Amino acid sequence: ADLKPAFRLSRTSINHLINLLPRKKDHGWSHEIEILVTIYWLACGASYRVTASIFSMPTSTVCTTVHNVVEEMMTILHQIIHFPKEEELENIGAGFAGLGGHEVFRLAAGAIDGCHIRILPPAEPQKKSYINRKLFPSIVLQGICDGKGNFLDVYIGNSGSVHDAMVLRRSPMFKQALYPPAGFFLLGDGGYPCLQHPVCIMTPYRQPVDISIQAEWNSDKQKISNTEQSAANCTKIKLRKIFHSLLVTLPCISPSNYACFGDILNPSFAT
Repeated sequence: ADLKPAFRLSRTSINHLINLLPRKKDHGWSHEIEILVTIYWLACGASYRVTASIFSMPTSTVCTTVHNVVEEMMTILHQIIHFPKEEELENIGAGFAGLGGHEVFRLAAGAIDGCHIRILPPAEPQKKSYINRKLFPSIVLQGICDGKGNFLDVYIGNSGSVHDAMVLRRSPMFKQALYPPAGFFLLGDGGYPCLQHPVCIMTPYRQPVDISIQAEWNSDKQKISNTEQSAANCTKIKLRKIFHSLLVTLPCISPSNYACFGDILNPSFAT
């Protein structure tokens, strides 16, 4: 049977995830069932009660299962989301060159952007700092992805009112100059500064542009910017529970978990 309508993932992708996650017990509900319960809860936005009814489980068991499996996902986070090795940069650059239609993008090591995760905010006076420019409470996810939409790095937790440029400056990637390596650059939109140090970021020219070559750069850059937006949108579609419901920000379930799950599938499995 086709599992995608209910789980937002193909059978191949689900099997891939099952094989990646560690097996820590030999009693109770099977490892596979627990993962299916968690995927369903994340993908469909169903409550614990509804999920329990569908899988014929006690509601408390569903709650415990979801928390446990999400923690298991965190143990493989750095296997899934990590900066590429030096020998992989050539392929990443080739991907961006293909998207942008120009050889200069062969030196692009990633595209950086941010998106907002809705939350149930804390009470006043802290609540105000979580209201973003679209007037809903959120925390910010900063992501770096390659030309195929695979996440290379995520940084999550700043309140929604914090501008993309400030989120960047607070991130470990920026403060420790972790990425990209010398000679390469990241592609960002107008919300980011154009920088050379400590990390190199290339952004569009501000409108109105003065000469045709600037307009050409902006046009080619926009083709690539759509990659990061598509990656975020794909994750939002798969993880409806997280992006279309109010997330209560508790230490027991970190938003990083959801970023990990959203990118846990190699594109070859995401069909």
